[in-house]
Amino acid sequence: MSDTTTAPERETLLGRTEVPAAQRSKRRPGRQSAEVNRLLPKPLLVTVIAGLCTVIAIPLLYVVFASMNSDVEVARGAYFPTEFTLGNYAKIWKTLPLGLGLTNSILTAGAVAVVASLLGIITAYVLVRFEFRGRLGILRGLIGLQSLPGTLLLLPVFVVFASAGNYLGITVIGTSWGLFLAYLTFALPFAIWVMVTYLRGLPKELEEAARIDGASSVGVLFRIIFPLSWPGLVVSGVFSFLLGWNDVLFASVLTRPNTQTVAVVLQVFGSSSEGGALPLYGQMMAASLVCAAPVVILYLIFQRFLVGGLTAGSVK
Repeated sequence: MSDTTTAPERETLLGRTEVPAAQRSKRRPGRQSAEVNRLLPKPLLVTVIAGLCTVIAIPLLYVVFASMNSDVEVARGAYFPTEFTLGNYAKIWKTLPLGLGLTNSILTAGAVAVVASLLGIITAYVLVRFEFRGRLGILRGLIGLQSLPGTLLLLPVFVVFASAGNYLGITVIGTSWGLFLAYLTFALPFAIWVMVTYLRGLPKELEEAARIDGASSVGVLFRIIFPLSWPGLVVSGVFSFLLGWNDVLFASVLTRPNTQTVAVVLQVFGSSSEGGALPLYGQMMAASLVCAAPVVILYLIFQRFLVGGLTAGSVK
């Protein structure tokens, strides 16, 4: 290298050109933003997350280990099984009517999820896009219905269903469709409000363009709104499904042995096994995991829609 080369040129040739501090600070804006917006310092954040995961993992692992352990070992309080076995998963299908309960729960909760989502988006579209008297009252009433506890409405619902059987000659109590109506009563307000929040974030220009092309309100709903509302539909459908899947109170009152849901089957099995000489804790844990599997699978399938649907409408 000749002596006539200037210092900046030598640094450029050697690849050691110094970048000003202002430019270096602009290289990682995402990292700096994450550091500023972080709620807790990183070491403390890692500690909190590890603690929460431990609190969740300990009972979950106990259920898994107990389901693969013998009833005697579980009754003794053993955490780790001395011998891993899958016999409890084979016995539960003969010990309790688990297959019938799963079928009833899937059909009832699935029907509630589908109907609540469809009625929710149709009702929300009317409430969001049309102005009429009583619109705000309906929206406020939907929020008010969410604050009513289910235990408060159990007796009124039972009386209404029993009266329908006495005066109209229609058997409601003990049927799957009667339980479906009860669940739909609670799932529909939530589904409507979720879809109202989601539809408020959709641009009106798409609907106006469809109307210019000659589409009616029904055409706009089914051709524009439905394809764009999958995240909101999934959120309302999943939460409506969970409402019917996890309920024990209404299902234990409004069903018969042939229409019992899986939650009631587990409750009856747990209460009956407690009075025996040897509680069937291993089978109870295995049945609990089998009943939880459909919900976990449902979440894994639709998890990417759940995040988008729950946060829709939060930023305008």
